[in-house]
Formats: sequence, structure tokens, C-alpha cells
Amino acid sequence: MGKTLVVVESPTKAKTIRKFLPDNYIVEASMGHVRDLPDSAADIPEKYKGQDWARLGVNVEEDFAPLYVTPKGKGKIINDLKAKLKGADALYLATDEDREGESIAWHLVKSLNPKVPVRRMVFHEITKPAIMRALEETRELDNRLVSAQETRRVIDRLFGYTLSPLLWKKIGAGLSAGRVQSAALKLLVDRERERAKFQKALYWDLLAKLSKNEKFDARLQTVGGVRIATGKDFDENTGKLADNKKDVRVLSEQDASTLREKLLNAIWTVKSVVEKATTARPSIPFITSTLQQEGNRKLGLSARDTMRVAQRLYEEGFITYMRTDSPSLSSEAIGGARKQVQELYGDEYLSPTPRQFAAKSKGAQEAHEAIRPAGANFRHPRETGLDGRELAVYNLIWKRTLASQMADARKLSIGVLIAADDAIFSANGSRILFPGFLRVYVEGSDDPEAALEDREVLLPEMKAGDVVRLEDLSCDEHETKPPARFTEASLVQALEKEGIGRPSTYATIIGTIQERGYVRKNGNALVPSFIGFAVIQLLERYFENLVNLGFTSQMEQSLDNIAAGELQSLPYLKKFYLGEEGLQNQVREREAGIDPGESRTVSLPQLSGLEVRVGRYGAYVVGKDNEEERANLPEDLAPADIKDEGLQQLLTNRNEAPKAMGIHPQNGEDMFVLTGRFGPYVQLGEITEENPKPRRASIPRGTEPSTLTVDQAVELLMFPRELGVHPESGKPVAANKGRFGPYVMHDGEFRSLKKEDDLMTVSLNRALELLAIPKPERPARFGGPKASAKTAAKAPAKSAAKSAAKKPTAKKAAKKSSAKAAVKSPRAASKYSA
Repeated sequence: MGKTLVVVESPTKAKTIRKFLPDNYIVEASMGHVRDLPDSAADIPEKYKGQDWARLGVNVEEDFAPLYVTPKGKGKIINDLKAKLKGADALYLATDEDREGESIAWHLVKSLNPKVPVRRMVFHEITKPAIMRALEETRELDNRLVSAQETRRVIDRLFGYTLSPLLWKKIGAGLSAGRVQSAALKLLVDRERERAKFQKALYWDLLAKLSKNEKFDARLQTVGGVRIATGKDFDENTGKLADNKKDVRVLSEQDASTLREKLLNAIWTVKSVVEKATTARPSIPFITSTLQQEGNRKLGLSARDTMRVAQRLYEEGFITYMRTDSPSLSSEAIGGARKQVQELYGDEYLSPTPRQFAAKSKGAQEAHEAIRPAGANFRHPRETGLDGRELAVYNLIWKRTLASQMADARKLSIGVLIAADDAIFSANGSRILFPGFLRVYVEGSDDPEAALEDREVLLPEMKAGDVVRLEDLSCDEHETKPPARFTEASLVQALEKEGIGRPSTYATIIGTIQERGYVRKNGNALVPSFIGFAVIQLLERYFENLVNLGFTSQMEQSLDNIAAGELQSLPYLKKFYLGEEGLQNQVREREAGIDPGESRTVSLPQLSGLEVRVGRYGAYVVGKDNEEERANLPEDLAPADIKDEGLQQLLTNRNEAPKAMGIHPQNGEDMFVLTGRFGPYVQLGEITEENPKPRRASIPRGTEPSTLTVDQAVELLMFPRELGVHPESGKPVAANKGRFGPYVMHDGEFRSLKKEDDLMTVSLNRALELLAIPKPERPARFGGPKASAKTAAKAPAKSAAKSAAKKPTAKKAAKKSSAKAAVKSPRAASKYSA
């Protein structure tokens, strides 16, 4: 029996598939792509160096031919595969069945140059039946999918490598532009602008605590037949009632207090009771985007972490392929889900007929089935042997799949209107008549049983004409809230809605804009940085169509059309890059007119006098009448949260000698509360020649610097607390407080303390235990030399800075400067930021 070589992307996938194949099948991993565009100038073959197009890695002069090279480390893999191919009678390419997988398979053929039959082997789950079926149902390579993927790769390279050098010249070294990432960043910047323009509004209402055998709440709705204003009635930009809400009454504190006094002695009578039966249907099975959203909401995982866990679950045979935008289920999956629902909950919890789901988006094409437990018989989470994140994500997928085949939930909504004098109050209740799918899965909740209780608001039995008792009546103050910042979950939802990128790229998009320093996380919220603002401003002013959400969405549709054979790649590339309004001409014509000073000034709608600029080492404020008057902005300050008066205070503090907030009781030195690039901190003593580096400690988040007491300052300055020396290195081990919590450190290594650890009592032995835990591997920079080939190929627009100039990113440059800035006087620090 002849041998067959099967090539997949990863060792884990190879190991799982190997278990199901006969002995004459050799299964090997390519470790992602074996060819890619050059990552740096050093990767360009000698014969092409010096040619204008070579820096792009795409020959724009010869029909946009990509310059493919073998990434470092992949030469040995290719040679090993070639050696194994010599003894084989056939080559089966079993890479993932999406455009990326098709592209990897195509590159393998080009690199291996096989002389034996080549077949494409595809499957959506790694189970024995699926693998054996895939062996029987092989196909040819789909060149349309390959063309679509190659076109995407070329467009992203041209976009990034053409615009990034412009950003270096006009804003700062190390910046880079990405086609899809820039559109995502614009969403965040636009939301931050909305928050900056937002005007808060205050309004009051009354909350009545009533009883009729049981206590319940009712809130004021109308007075004298006029509706009382709620938050939705106010204009976000003015803080006043919206133009179409003029017939609504806004209660002041005095109004509410007067009305309260009047109603305390009123008779409270039920005016009406309305009951309405409703049904709720389960959510559709997971696709890539919804899995990322729920992974973030329920499990607190980033989109990237969710996809990493899902990748492992797929490769180990637990779930079906995790990059898909199709929610449909196979008959096998429907049968498996319904069987398990029947076994666990009984027939009454099954939907009357099998549920099938269709994709909402026109371009759904990545795979043919939703993300679900693999196989015809689903493994119960308790039977998987999984733990930690893997178990949590599998449990989420298992529950959502079962819920999709369960009966609707039936609920009863109850609305009660209660009259008191000329005021009407309303009470709303709900009762679950039959939980149906809610027994298993409640979107946004990790505990279905608890969620069932949360979804019920029980009211006592009442009918029109009943008199109820007033127990308490309170005046409630409210203020309108600005639009919420995006979380990873809501950003994925927005990207999907706008048709930007593809589900398989969302995790990379969100990770990349954070790695580049354009966005930071504040809790779960994504906050654009000042440098992110500056990048979007330049692109909006001079290349508006390139960051226009509609334009980006149309590009995705064009790529789908290429994959479907409805559009040819070459004419599309020529129009995009070389056309009259093409990218190359736009940059050539507009570059000279872009003023660097204007580009480095961040335009914020809430500022009227002072200017915020971005410099080599971060953002800073410039005096209104004096260009030399400057002060650093703390890195964790959000653009929407700054005001003129706050910036003026920073300038004042910068130019005035710091005032001591107290004296240290042990050594008698003055203590100062100061603000630097990394936020507020307390300093012991002044900077002198004898003491150039006085002891400093960051003030924890949530503590207002102006309210810091002497005792709190003394406690902060106790750290870092030396615990002893490391037995292997002989270097000190210490415990310290940081901006993100307590940690231990040794020789440049840091580990966060666990919840059970106490910073004041943690011992050397415990610190050594924590330091011995391997540090989680940080993801390689997007498209960087350490990134996997597959990740690199998915990169919409690699950093041109890395390949062409090896310049540090803005974020790295800022970090590099921090050590230098730390030894300078707080008053003088600003000049090093500008």
C-alpha cells in the first residue's frame, strides 16, 4: 500500500488527525504559511534590491505580482516536507477550509512542486467520521479563493506601506496605517468625540414604595396629563430637551420636593392592569463574531484569547471549525442537539420542529456550519476532561447549540398604572410561564438559573379600583450619561454591522490597534489614545475615502466578488492603486500640503483655548499665549475627559514650585504629590545633586490625589518592600504596588499577586513561587518576524515602520523615554515629552 502525505497547519491538528488515519498516511504540519511577502528590507532577494517597487513586496509595474519569499525558519520545514513527499504516492492538503487555508495550500504546492497527484482535503470538524468522509470527498484547489486572499494581502500591503511613511514624516516615527484597523480605530475615535461633545442634563422624578399584601415599586410617569422627562428626552450635544420633546416636563429638585409633599397624603388607587403574553426565541448558534462577543461579555476574554482557545478546541476535536459566518447546522448537529435536550430536560423542552438558521449577511462564505460541539453525539462538558478557559468556552458553545433546538420561553408581562391626585405612577412586572431554552442559555449571563430569577419581577395581585398603601416616597436625581465607549464585544458587533473586515480578522484588528499604542483598555472599555486621534485626523483630512466605513465595506464586498468569480483581481488592483483617484496618486498629490504641526495637534471639540499635541514621548498641552509653556498629559487620561481648566492646572503646576503635602514622620523630609506621564505619584524629598532619584510611588487608580493623606502617602512610600535575595541570582526580590495592582519583582521579571496574597505580608518563598510561574507568552507584533506565517498573512497592512526602517513604534519610544524622564524634576519633565 502506497504512502500518502497529509499536510495541515499546526502540530496539534496533525496529532489529532493522525489518530484517525490508517498507518500509510503521514501527517505533518507546515506551521502556517511557507511563503509570504518580505517582512523587512533584509528579506528582499538581492536581485530585486534597489528597484522602487521592491520595498512594497509587490511589483506594481508588472501586474501587481507579489514577491514571495520563504520566512526565516520555514526553509527547514519545506525541506522536511519535500523529503517525506519523495516516498509518497499522493499529497493531500488538509488546511482549513477558508480563504486563508486555501492560500496556505496553494503556497505549499508552489513550494513543494509535487510530482504526485495533489488533492484538497476539507472538513469542518476533526472527528473520525468527518476525516474519513473528507478522504473520500477530496476536491481541486479553488483558485478563486486563492485569488481573493492574495488580492486582500496585496491591498493591505499597499495601503500600509504607502501611508505609513507619510505618518512618520507628518506625525512621528514608528507609526503605521492599516486598511481595516484604521476603520476600526475611526469608530473608537468618533465615539470619543461624541463623549467629548456630550452635555450632561439633570432631572428628577419620584419613586414610590407601595404595598398590597406585598411591597412593590412604582415610578412617576405623568403629572396633570403631562409626561415627566427621562434620559432619552435630552439632546446629547446641548443637555437640553430635544426639539421634538417640548411637550415633556422636566422636574427640578424643588418641583420634585413640592410634588412629594402633596402626594404623601393622597389616596393611591389602581387605575388599570394590563397583562400581555410574550414569547422569546433562542439566539442562533455561534458564528465567529458572536462567539467573540459572548466570550468577552460572559468570560471576560479578549477576542484574540477567545479565538486562541477555540482554535485549540477545534484542533483537538472538541468543536467544529471556528472561523465561520454561517449559523446553519447540519442534520447531524441538529440530531445531536435534540437528542441531548431530550435526555437532559425532556420532550417538553424541545422545539416542536427542528430549527434551522440562515446567515443574515450576503457575504457569508467562510464555512458551511455554525460553531458547535463536534460529532453526532455531543460530549457533555463534564465528560470532556477540559478545564480552565477551554472548559468555559466549550461550555458556552455547548449551551448555545442545545438552546437553539429548545422550545421558546413564554412570559407574562404585567403593567399597572396607579393614580395619586393628578399624578400617574407605573409598576411593571414579569413572570416566566415556561422557561424553555432559558433553562440552558441566557445571552449575556453565565448562570441560567440565576438569570431566570433576575428576569422575573413579581407584583401582587391587583385590579382596577384597588387602593394600595404608600410606604415611602422618595425624590430621585438623575443625570444623562454619555454614549458608552466600545468594549471588544460591542466593537466586534459594530464591525460586523458595518461590513468591515471578516469575522476571522476581528481578533487581529482589535489586538493590533492596542499593540500599536492607538488604543488602551480602561477596565473593559477601549479608549483611543491621543496618537490614535492624530492618525485618524490626518487620514480623515487628506484621505477621507480610505477610512470611510462605506468605502471599507465596499472593498470587502469586492473581495467576496473575486472569491465568487464575479470580479477580476487585476483590474480592481489597478484602479485601487494606480487609478486617477488611486492610492499612489493621492499620496503624491497631497503629501506636500500636509502640515506636520497641524497633524500633531489633536482637535478636541470641548477645548476652546489650549492645544493638545503629540510629541516623541507622548501627548502634552501647550500654553495659550506662550509656545514654550508646556506640560505632559498623563498616559491614562482619555481625550474626551480633558477640559480647559484641567489642562490649565497642569500648566500651572508645571511652572510653580511643588508644594509639600506633608512631612514624612520617620525622616522629616517633605512629601509631594505630583503628576507625570504615567499619572499622579507621591515623591519623598526634592531632586538634588546628592539625591537625583528620590523615592517615588504611584498613586493607585481610584484615589483622588488632592485627597491623599499623610498616612496614605507614607504607606505608599514603603514600597517597593524588599523581601530578600533570590537564591539563584543573588539579586533582590521585592514587592510593590503598581497602577494595575500589587506585584513581586526580580531582575526585570514581574508577577502579579493573587487575590489571596497580601502585599504587606507576602514572604520571599511565596514571591519565589510566583516568579517561577512561566510568564504568558505575549503575541508577536502584527506581521513581525516572530509572528506565525498564518498570522502574518492575515494581517491587513503590516507595519511599514518595521520592514522599511526598523524604527520603534510610538508606544515603544514612549516606554524607552520613561526611564530617562523618571530622573528629571517633575517641573522640567514636560520638555522631554514635547
